[in-house]
Amino acid sequence: MADLDDLREGRDFGLEVAAGNQGYHVKGAAHLPWGMKDRLSRIFNPKTGRTVMLAFDHGFIMGPTSGLERIDLNIIPLIQYADCLMCTRGILQSVIPPDTNKPVCLRSDAGTTILTELNDNVLIDIEDAIRLNVSAMAVMLSIGDPDFEAKTIANLYKAVDLGSRYGIPVMGVTAVGKQMVRDARYFGLASRICAENGANIVKTYYCEGFEKVAAACPVPVVIAGGKKLPEKEALELCYKAVNDGASGVDMGRNVFQSASPAAMIQAIHAVVHDGLNPEQGYGLFNDLLNSD
Repeated sequence: MADLDDLREGRDFGLEVAAGNQGYHVKGAAHLPWGMKDRLSRIFNPKTGRTVMLAFDHGFIMGPTSGLERIDLNIIPLIQYADCLMCTRGILQSVIPPDTNKPVCLRSDAGTTILTELNDNVLIDIEDAIRLNVSAMAVMLSIGDPDFEAKTIANLYKAVDLGSRYGIPVMGVTAVGKQMVRDARYFGLASRICAENGANIVKTYYCEGFEKVAAACPVPVVIAGGKKLPEKEALELCYKAVNDGASGVDMGRNVFQSASPAAMIQAIHAVVHDGLNPEQGYGLFNDLLNSD
């Protein structure tokens, strides 16, 4: 075990040197088996190396929260604009049409309504992920919580073991509890631990100094949208994140709680994949909104 008495904060992140992709468009995946690469290529656009994931797994701990009362009415019309869907197995099987032909990042751990950001070390059966033909499995990781850190790391490690066996990538999702500081040090630590334990993708939050978080993580980082923001602010968040090294976004409430969810996800897609700045993205949002 490393000696922790003289642990020094990282300082040289090589921000002036872009990370090489070693001939494959997904960061850190050049040496993975073909099946893993095939699934990652469904999630990350080969032309841009980025993704717009639509997250609507909130109901597994929040129930029918605003915008998710009717998945069939509120989410299905948006699927065509997303690169990847993030949802639970129950919603996938009961509501999502199987002919949508979109990759799925499956919420693969159990949650509670009491500790909404954490799970209790319970994974779905890997055979469910195989039967559902998912492209990735999402598992929460909680760093710094004495009650849950060891459990969630074990959970992630087990998911990676199973995913590696069957060629299914794992996305480590960094939890943010009430006692956790939302800064680059925490997100950098949590993201790196996800990757060190074998996660192929990391989902975390944007923060000041995010460029260090992304640079120090050897696999793609996608940012969570978090709480609902005004549309222009959400587009600014997307723009800053991808310019600071994120490989895309995994947005939920900032899409389905928008004044025009379809316009919003298209504007996000244009910012992430086409390089629109926030003003241009907001202009596109308004154009689409007014054309409805």
